This record gives sequence, structure tokens and C-alpha cells, in this order.
Amino acid sequence: MSAQQSLKTSGAPSLEELKAVGQLASEKDMEGRGCLCIECIEEIPCNPCQTACPQGAITVGFPITNLPVIDRAKCTVCGLCIPACPGLAITIKSVKDDTARVRFPWEYLPFPAIGDTVRMVDRQGRELCDGTISSITNPVRNNRTAVITAEFPRKFVQDAISIARRS
Repeated sequence: MSAQQSLKTSGAPSLEELKAVGQLASEKDMEGRGCLCIECIEEIPCNPCQTACPQGAITVGFPITNLPVIDRAKCTVCGLCIPACPGLAITIKSVKDDTARVRFPWEYLPFPAIGDTVRMVDRQGRELCDGTISSITNPVRNNRTAVITAEFPRKFVQDAISIARRS
């Protein structure tokens, strides 16, 4: 993405914008059990992530237009905040050896199936690489927002956030 592209010009935050507001997790943060990634860079009135977190690891506070802050020491990476976010801006990413994993919200039909080969996409929907679906959860409490997990090559971990829609 060029320096001219940003949330306001492309509809999605750039890595530079995420880093500037402290929302870009490092690969070190992603090692082991992984970490919560909130790609929220606009100060809008919103706090469902804070409300959904049973550990109190996400704080928006007052005013409600504050950007969310993650306390990684409190976060258990349970993922309850993923379907709670109306902006679909929350993922959980992890890395191990040469493999990355992302848990992300999904509100499209048809759903992929576990074991499917899919195309991983970046924030603008550009295809990056192949991935494999490893889990899908869609309990009633998620209000029709499924949480899907896909595995893909580690070198795409900072860019991959979802999968391409299927027709």
C-alpha cells in the first residue's frame, strides 16, 4: 500500500496506521497461544469488545470514542470479542514454525467447511495465498457471526485477515 492509501482512501487501515495507534501485534506477540488483534483506528462511539470480554482485558473507557486498549496479560484469547465487534475488526493470530493461524469473523454464505482449501485475503480483499480451514464455530450467542480459523504460510501473517468469498 502506498503512503497515500489509508483507511480514509482505501476503506481499510494500513499496517502503518495500525502501528501508529498501537494496534499492530508483533510476530513475537503471536507466538504460542497467539494474541488478540483489534484493527480499530477511528475514534467512534463503540465498546462491544469491552463488554464481551469476560476477563476485562479490553478497555475503551470514557469517553466511549476512545480506541480499545488490550491488556495482553489478562487476555485468554477466548475469542468472545470477535463476533461482538460490529466492524468485524477483531482477529486472533498465532504463529508456530512456518505456519500462521487466524481466527476471524465471517458473515457470508456459503460457509466453508473444515479442511477446505481457501484463498487468504488482505485488508483490501486482495488474494495472498492458499489457506486451510481448521475450525468453524457459530453458537447462537454469536448472533449469526461465525468465527472461522484458517492456517496459512507464516510469511503472510501481518497481511492475511480473512478468506475470499465464495460464490
